[in-house]
Amino acid sequence: MYKIIGADGREYGPIPAEVLRQWIAEGRANAQTKVLVEGTTEWKRLEELPEFSSRDPGGVATASTPGTITPLPSQAKTNSLAITGFILGIVSMTFALCCYGLPFNIAGMICSGIALTQIQRDPQRERGQGLAIAGLVLSILSLLFALAIMIFHVRFGSHDWMRHMRHL
Repeated sequence: MYKIIGADGREYGPIPAEVLRQWIAEGRANAQTKVLVEGTTEWKRLEELPEFSSRDPGGVATASTPGTITPLPSQAKTNSLAITGFILGIVSMTFALCCYGLPFNIAGMICSGIALTQIQRDPQRERGQGLAIAGLVLSILSLLFALAIMIFHVRFGSHDWMRHMRHL
């Protein structure tokens, strides 16, 4: 039986070797994962345990050259709020003329900001930073565009604008 320290810093287990091998296959544990073997008091890296060495077919890592350990790749997923923020940014730009992009630009900024925070907090499991940044930029541009339109309407008004354009 084994206990491990997960990427989130929490302790999991006790679990049997079969479950630990499944977690390795799923990317939930890798060569650097800290493990406590039942009956011992010292935490070790998973790669240090003979039953999970690179020579073992169900082991943690593969050896590309003797003595070199290549950890299993993590299975990062695209953050759903990053996708949502990007889509809201596009929608806010689409509706910028008719309704100033509201409420899509505000929601896009919020979703993208939260997504960036989540991605920074857990980069091994979360990806989509580019989408979140693009959503944030589009939402901010939509808001700035809306402000420019509002200022233009206040300054010239709907009829004054037409007269101003005729005199040019």
